[in-house]
Amino acid sequence: MQRTKVKDLLQGAAVDQEVLLKGWVRTKRGNKFVNFIAVNDGSTINNLQVVADAEKFSEETLKDVTTGAAIAVTGILVASQGKGQAFEIQASSIEVLGKADPETYPLQKKAHSLEFLREIAHLRLRTNTFGAVFRIRNTMAFAVHKFFNEKGFVYMHTPIITASDAEGAGEMFQVTTLDIANPPRTENGHINFEEDFFGRATNLTVSGQMEGEVAAMAFSDIYTFGPTFRAENSNTTRHLAEFWMIEPEMAFYDLKMNADLAEEFIKYVIRYALENNREDIEFLEQRLAEEDKNKPQNERQEMTLTEKLEFVVNNDFERVTYTEAIDILMNSNHYKKKKFQYEVKWGVDLQSEHERYLVEKHFKKPVIVTDYPKDIKSFYMRLNDDGKTVAAMDILAPGIGEIVGGSQREERMDILVERMKAVGINPDDMWWFLDTRRFGGCPHAGFGLGFERMVQFVTGMGNIRDVIPFPRTPQNAEF
Repeated sequence: MQRTKVKDLLQGAAVDQEVLLKGWVRTKRGNKFVNFIAVNDGSTINNLQVVADAEKFSEETLKDVTTGAAIAVTGILVASQGKGQAFEIQASSIEVLGKADPETYPLQKKAHSLEFLREIAHLRLRTNTFGAVFRIRNTMAFAVHKFFNEKGFVYMHTPIITASDAEGAGEMFQVTTLDIANPPRTENGHINFEEDFFGRATNLTVSGQMEGEVAAMAFSDIYTFGPTFRAENSNTTRHLAEFWMIEPEMAFYDLKMNADLAEEFIKYVIRYALENNREDIEFLEQRLAEEDKNKPQNERQEMTLTEKLEFVVNNDFERVTYTEAIDILMNSNHYKKKKFQYEVKWGVDLQSEHERYLVEKHFKKPVIVTDYPKDIKSFYMRLNDDGKTVAAMDILAPGIGEIVGGSQREERMDILVERMKAVGINPDDMWWFLDTRRFGGCPHAGFGLGFERMVQFVTGMGNIRDVIPFPRTPQNAEF
């Protein structure tokens, strides 16, 4: 007999028929007449109840049917007589496929802290919370491809190993096959990377943007969606060393068109999750509501998770320039009462606390900030006519701050070369990138969206380590 998943059985796919269910035991309870076994196979947040009559299944037969055990159940799917479920299986046979010793299995029927679950990342996916999070993540990843495919974008695989530092930040993981204990040296004592695998120094990518620009000059509209790496020693709830980025690049786009696309994209992905993961979102919403009960009134969420997501989908994002944002911050009571930890003045980069104030306190909706000072942004962003700012944009979201960073790219060869030199980049090393301006260059734009931050926003999870299956952070690569 072919196995049927819990999600399909709960929709009455084979009512009054014999079915085969395989999954993991969440709970078992019962009395001398009957046992009730809750089984989950990951296809849905909901369990399916298996009813095991004591006349057919002795206590000895069911002794290994414990929390965490993998079992196969054959029986008739029937309408449930009890509360809490529409259907249940009247079991005719139960086979234990894999035991889980209740003395050592760490996920027993009790509340576990997220900190504890991070220590057992290889098992935490079996919990309701992480089951919901990663089903939503799966849906959102599909929605990313669906959105761009519907718009005629070409999905481009940009390299994981690269010789360029797109951000100019220098915080990269080096890739080498050299003997790190005794590397070859040049005459002046430097490591001789000419003897390395690629014949030069290489690193894990921090962004696929530059290769994306190359592709946009051929296909017009492209996107990348893949892993990126930053060797930042940041132990925060917002940073990972390995994360996934979505980076579209569009020829013949300006900054406004770029912002419009990013807003449309964010709304599309959120809407798709709401339509396809309603039960998972409602579960996480209840979880957040329980958390809020332990917080002071002024720290509680003004909207439920579903209300927040629907508010974003149904309302236009606010748009302000960086200069306007600084004015708002400097005129705020928060600033006057010296509640900001970091300095606020024109020319400084906005910190998370500034971004969240704009979004959560002032506008109470997502905000697109544009036209940042050139000195705090990357060399490839198009210089505005004022000579002081660039055509950059950040999209700020409630709860997490920056979720998107993008810009119109500098297509003017002479200005781009000048900007490169100003930040210490040798234009000769970037000859291939400059060729995109040298041969048929055109106005173009793009943005990068950190996928994990987007998943954080949709799930309401407070720590970015809880929205990627195996988080990579400083001193943490256990799994």
